[in-house]
Amino acid sequence: MLRLALYQPDIPQNAGTMIRMAACLGVAVDIVEPAAFDVSDRHFRRSGMDYLERAAIARHDSFKAFDAWRRSAGHRLVLAETDGATPHTSFAFRPGDIVLVGRESAGVLPEVYAAAEASVHVPMRHGLRSLNVALAADIVIGEALRQVGGYPKEPREPLS
Repeated sequence: MLRLALYQPDIPQNAGTMIRMAACLGVAVDIVEPAAFDVSDRHFRRSGMDYLERAAIARHDSFKAFDAWRRSAGHRLVLAETDGATPHTSFAFRPGDIVLVGRESAGVLPEVYAAAEASVHVPMRHGLRSLNVALAADIVIGEALRQVGGYPKEPREPLS
């Protein structure tokens, strides 16, 4: 199973959107604290809707705790950043990879960047700064799932 890690998220609506996407696609989520909001906050719950209960979410008190956990579990850390070294479509994802996205306001600290085994970016038109973090996470996770054959296999139930 792929994992999506949210590094110190600071916009609850974006975090909720990423968790909703992860729940729908069967991707586990790691929240690396401290978050800039209470995860029980109504804005967070509104954006995540009833998907929060359907997502596999783990919380980590700090990046140090998260990094120790993921190393002991054998997960490779792939940082998705605007200045990532490799286009996400040229990177070879593996089952068990953790795609980490940074804070909307500040990205990640240098020590987080240094801890990652790889970094990827979504190619964009020249002169534009960045995508919304939730959109970037979806694009990268989508490509990773495609590569590892990780999209859900069971048919969706028809909407009533």
